[in-house]
Amino acid sequence: MRTDRTVRILIFGRVGQVGSALAELLPDKYQVRFLDQPDIDLTVPGDVRQPILEYQPAIVINAAAYTAVDKAESEPELAQLINATAPGLMASVCEEIGAAFVHYSTDYVFDGTAGEPYSETAAVTPESVYGRTKLAGERAVAAATDRHVILRTAWLYSHVGHNFLKTMLRLAQSSQSVRVVADQTGSPTYAWDLARATLSIVEALVGGRDDGYGLYHATNAGVTTWHGFASRIFQLAGCDEIQVDPITTDQYPTPAPRPAYSVLCCDRLEQVYGLTLPHWEDAAARCIEVLGTSNATSGEE
Repeated sequence: MRTDRTVRILIFGRVGQVGSALAELLPDKYQVRFLDQPDIDLTVPGDVRQPILEYQPAIVINAAAYTAVDKAESEPELAQLINATAPGLMASVCEEIGAAFVHYSTDYVFDGTAGEPYSETAAVTPESVYGRTKLAGERAVAAATDRHVILRTAWLYSHVGHNFLKTMLRLAQSSQSVRVVADQTGSPTYAWDLARATLSIVEALVGGRDDGYGLYHATNAGVTTWHGFASRIFQLAGCDEIQVDPITTDQYPTPAPRPAYSVLCCDRLEQVYGLTLPHWEDAAARCIEVLGTSNATSGEE
């Protein structure tokens, strides 16, 4: 691949958690273009194909997705278009022009019944519309081009957008106690750490590496429950007085089923690219620090 400012990177998704992180972290030496609503509509094939053909990027990154997990149960066609059809089309255009394609997927492709971390070769049996459409997206991408990197992640959060960490901090402003599910296990993942891993992969691709394509798991290290995550958030934010009451999944029903166990084995990412994401507690501390700094700068209490 070409190097420095001659390298064009096209990114679908700018305002989401991963897209925002990529916008901050991608170095100036690349020519980076972001596409997002309302300028494009991922349900319109022309809005997907034309920008890639016109820009002729060396790498396309898809950071856009239908992520409303529960709403997807009532909007399966829309979720399919955005999570499966559009990425497959992106990948096919990348194949046409000789570009590499980077795409993100999810732990929801698993049913959550395992007793040990899921590897990339573990059986996939999604139980929600969201999970099924994301799996369909993986398969569409892999069928369209061999020059793909798919990163499955889990429990994503950041200081941008709506997510569990920010919800807990908001509740701390008005509640003395919260009820949090304690029988779902996973690895909270800071979008900025995922974006940093993506940047390392991009740099390898730009440098000409062509033996690292395929499917990878990418989450922050360590394992906890939503209850454990919430408890640690309050500790890190200095809200030790908040009582965190454990509840079961049955006590917090949702339209879309959640995997009870969605820990991903990330050994392949370390073996191939030498990448290990930091421990989730370290990541949460950094995210809360950024939120504290931004609130102080904006004058928020």
